[in-house]
Amino acid sequence: MINETLIERYRCPDRFAEFTLSGELSRREGYFRFGNESICYGRSASGSPARLATEDLYDAAAHSTTDGLTLRLPFEPSQVIDNLRRERYVTDPHGSGRGLGARSVARSAYYLVRPILPVRVRKHLQRFHLAGWERIPFPTWPVDRTVEQILETQLTLILQSGSVESVPFIWFWPHGSSSCAIVTHDVETAGGRDFCPELMDIDDSEAIKSSFQIIPESRYAVTPRFLGEIRDRGFEVNVHDLNHDGHLFRERKEFRRRAGRINRYREDFGARGFRAAVLYRNVDWYDALDFAYDMTIPNVAHLDPQRGGCCTVMPYFIGDMLELPLTTTQDYSLFHVLNEYSIELWKRQIALITEKHGLVSFNVHPDYIREKRARQAYESLLHHLAQLRRERKVWTTLPGEVDRWWRERSRMRLIDRGDGWAIDGPGRERARIAHATLEGDRLVYHIEAATSTRTLRRLERSCRTVT
Repeated sequence: MINETLIERYRCPDRFAEFTLSGELSRREGYFRFGNESICYGRSASGSPARLATEDLYDAAAHSTTDGLTLRLPFEPSQVIDNLRRERYVTDPHGSGRGLGARSVARSAYYLVRPILPVRVRKHLQRFHLAGWERIPFPTWPVDRTVEQILETQLTLILQSGSVESVPFIWFWPHGSSSCAIVTHDVETAGGRDFCPELMDIDDSEAIKSSFQIIPESRYAVTPRFLGEIRDRGFEVNVHDLNHDGHLFRERKEFRRRAGRINRYREDFGARGFRAAVLYRNVDWYDALDFAYDMTIPNVAHLDPQRGGCCTVMPYFIGDMLELPLTTTQDYSLFHVLNEYSIELWKRQIALITEKHGLVSFNVHPDYIREKRARQAYESLLHHLAQLRRERKVWTTLPGEVDRWWRERSRMRLIDRGDGWAIDGPGRERARIAHATLEGDRLVYHIEAATSTRTLRRLERSCRTVT
């Protein structure tokens, strides 16, 4: 359905998201623009999609027209956004190539000796492999917001047509929060495991609860007492790969065998979330994983062994599993690849993400922040997040809570009462109605005030009648 992604994102009534194709789509997929900022990948009904993102790209917005509430586009937004979120624009991400990220003898040898390599050796190998990352033109570093820009351009074109003055929708986060932030910790070594209690103390110092992704096999002993301590303190336990050998997605048959074991550890750990080692991934195989949500796909992967990125700062569904993209640079890359111990890059990424009201997600390893400079940087980050929570109403929460909210919101709908809009569906008491309008040529959002309990009960009776 051509309007599926807009309705999924905004939870607006269907009649505000009516689109049709302006012509027959090209057979070949490629790159084109939709406005000045958005690079798309897919098929087009006008122009000729380019083979590379660096070529001179035609602008599909120039070939978009409106007729009342119907927007005629020369491409299918749902297809293009799906291509981005599933990284289908990446050429041969799992095939042969140079360095540690390829399926090669070098990769196998690296992961065989990786557990015994000191960080000072690993970081030099990784810098060699990542050489030239700053020249990658797409996705956009340090945060890619292409999906958000495509959807906002669609709304802008509808509003510019003059057929409506505003588009009502269900706000992205509960209680009108401006954005959301989560902190996660992948535990890679026994030393990192042993540091977890102290790390929980650090997180608690700013009243920020986090999730701990635990490797089930080979790396270190995992006891019920260890998992229980994390949960008893209000933190979250998730599964991190199977054994962190870098080969989870190397071959499909072996992946499915490992996925069966991983799913059993989900039950043993009482976990709902998953992240693969080294952010290796193959979205087409995700149906074998039995988790509520995944946290593997980076927003932009210039500093990761597997290049690509989902180009969005919002959660999205892959089948029945919710993806919570990793939208900021990992601590290891910041400290040991970029050799940076300030939080200026993180603050820049936070600003770009929250500008689009997105999900700010961090992965900070207990293995790499035991050293003084790294720990101080992490403490500065937590202090900054706590400040954003106070001053800008950023919702700091656990990944599992984001999953619960996003699933509730996905089942909500707006009901036209005649004298205004009401939200129907479980969890609506936390939801807020918002309106997208134009100020000049700029798209802006306005959030309505909370509805009283008495009004909610009256609306509930009214919604049942309408249903």
